[in-house]
Amino acid sequence: MIDAAQGSVEILSVFVLISAAFIINGRDLFALFSLYRLQSFFIFVMAMVLFTRTGSYTTLSLAAITLVSKVLVIPMFLEMMQRKMKIKRDSEFHYLSPTSAIFVSMVMIMISYISLSGVLRELALSNTFFLATVAGVSLTLMGMLFIFSRRQAITNVIGYLTMENGVLLISLFLTELPLIIEALIVLDLFMLVLLATLLAFGIDSADGEEVSPFEKLFGGVK
Repeated sequence: MIDAAQGSVEILSVFVLISAAFIINGRDLFALFSLYRLQSFFIFVMAMVLFTRTGSYTTLSLAAITLVSKVLVIPMFLEMMQRKMKIKRDSEFHYLSPTSAIFVSMVMIMISYISLSGVLRELALSNTFFLATVAGVSLTLMGMLFIFSRRQAITNVIGYLTMENGVLLISLFLTELPLIIEALIVLDLFMLVLLATLLAFGIDSADGEEVSPFEKLFGGVK
């Protein structure tokens, strides 16, 4: 049973990194939101597997927060926003193209693995915890890279959300963050999504009639 749980976490760690690679290479906004939802669901399953091993109710609470906020609420809000925006694809890059960003991401994963192998082995972590922690650090770096390589505010939000998923993985498998801190981080994410939405709508209406972003977002303008 334990071996099955460990194998599940290791496979899910790989899936999380694959989803991040698709996010970095993605251009379609709806696909990016769906990939973020899928990535968050993988992390939710990892948290539930960890709960079955440790019995920690903090882990269970983090899993519940992840399911509600990152799998359900935030992606639904982003999709609602995308349906009201004219922007469907993100084709504006700077410094790195998606192909170059994928290559840099592979280098980041290798560096994270090599750099953390000595430190984490000294902490006597199991191979499962080691791989999950490497995935968390790599995910955080890949989120930063996504922000660095994209220009649009709405797609930068996905980078910040990806970074926070990496922090969540690290807190689950390396050092447990207090539940209140994780809840505050999720609240910050909601505020970030809202502010980015208002910014995106404000930019979208800058060359037309002066319209409140709140009106555009919530249906005041037809």
